[in-house]
Amino acid sequence: MPAPTALIRPSIESVMELAVANQPTPMDEDDELLIDATASAPAPTPNAKVLVDSSVVHLDEEGRPQFAPAAEFTSVKKVETRKVPVPPHRMTPLKGAWSKIYPPLVDHLKLQVRMNIKDKAVELRSSKHTTDASALQKGADFIRAFSFGFDVDDAIALLRLDDLYIETFEIKDVKTLSGDHLSRAIGRIAGKDGKTKFAIENATRTRVVLADSKIHILGGFQNIRIAREAVVSLILGSPPGKVYGNLRTIAARQKERF
Repeated sequence: MPAPTALIRPSIESVMELAVANQPTPMDEDDELLIDATASAPAPTPNAKVLVDSSVVHLDEEGRPQFAPAAEFTSVKKVETRKVPVPPHRMTPLKGAWSKIYPPLVDHLKLQVRMNIKDKAVELRSSKHTTDASALQKGADFIRAFSFGFDVDDAIALLRLDDLYIETFEIKDVKTLSGDHLSRAIGRIAGKDGKTKFAIENATRTRVVLADSKIHILGGFQNIRIAREAVVSLILGSPPGKVYGNLRTIAARQKERF
């Protein structure tokens, strides 16, 4: 008789019956896919139902989709300001020519402008009517050109043409002069009754302003270079007759080019 604590080995018949019972029952692939789909599908929410309703496209009689009108969108432009200082000796000419200065800025560039007498400056500001992105810079260049001493009609060209520039330099940048030598250099640039300055302007199609020892040149890039070379030659001591000859040669070449 075996001991009560001895292990009882199962019979072969009982082992086979247990294996057959644990074997999975065969099912169709469609059933597996259907069970997986239902198991992974999230539960419907009220928000999802609203989205489905809003995405419905209505068709007209000809089959064309009809959409709701788009909401009005107003672009918000950033308001920019610019403050251009004016020298004290140019405030009186600015007041006298103000009726000719502000109309191009307001009508052409659609800017808001005012003259600040206390700070001795002209303030510019863009508005909702301003369409040109560079309008503020053009307006500042226009006021700056007038403050340098250019005439209003010449400065307005900066608003209408894009290839105009202003170059400023001093006589001491070319040659260190002082006293009577500086006065004679300025006199050679201007000439008798401004004859030399007018000759340089007409030959190079530029405008030149002599403001004490500072020289301002308004014009195109190549024209400014030619005028600057003529002025530098006069500062270094070249006789005006030689400068006139060079200007005649340059003017003849420009006529042949155009």
